[in-house]
Amino acid sequence: MTRAEFLRLALGASAALLLPSVRAAGGYDFRFTRLKYDSGDWDVDVRMPSNVITSLIDYTNLRVDPKEHVIALADPKMLTAPFCYLAGHKLVEFNPQERHHFERYVRNGGFVLVDDCNHDIDGLFAKSFEAQMASIFGKTALKKLPKGHPLYSSFFKFPDGPPATGFELNGWGDDLVHDYLRGIDIHGRLGLLYSNKDYGCEWDYDWRNKRFLAEDNTKFAVNIVMYALTS
Repeated sequence: MTRAEFLRLALGASAALLLPSVRAAGGYDFRFTRLKYDSGDWDVDVRMPSNVITSLIDYTNLRVDPKEHVIALADPKMLTAPFCYLAGHKLVEFNPQERHHFERYVRNGGFVLVDDCNHDIDGLFAKSFEAQMASIFGKTALKKLPKGHPLYSSFFKFPDGPPATGFELNGWGDDLVHDYLRGIDIHGRLGLLYSNKDYGCEWDYDWRNKRFLAEDNTKFAVNIVMYALTS
């Protein structure tokens, strides 16, 4: 069962009210959905979605929607998206509706990539987001992903775990660079992938026009999307 099918099953009768708008969007296999939230700054790395979309078109046979879609976390339509992206530099403090949708989405089979863009030593994004996750899912819900996790072989092979970036300056507010990602597992599949590596900034650059980049730095993004859609 695909993640989209799992979401439809989990939503039950309410899916009938939400899914027509999704189906009418062209029958795509993948749509890049960015989550907008009231606190902090959600609209970072504006070129990143188009670069990820281009790589998905280049490397896979997915029918990819060429446009980024921004949906408020408080909007119930986000519950039908098999893949969501949330990022920022500042405070993350969900309002009650945002909190409800985030928990329902993750527990019901959705997938959200959360990327910490904060380069300040205080680690505000990391500290506030992790506090939200502890409050919603429990203090031990966020766990380190082993290097053998299926995420790292879902399309391209990354035997050493998550690729490093040129932007990961201070980890999760602890002034360290980590060689792993963390996530929340729901019934054997990742519902949340949490990165401190600022992949958004890394993927915001057009690698094709940068001579110092030997290859596409968005290949790991392809892995993330393929894992989200097939796990």
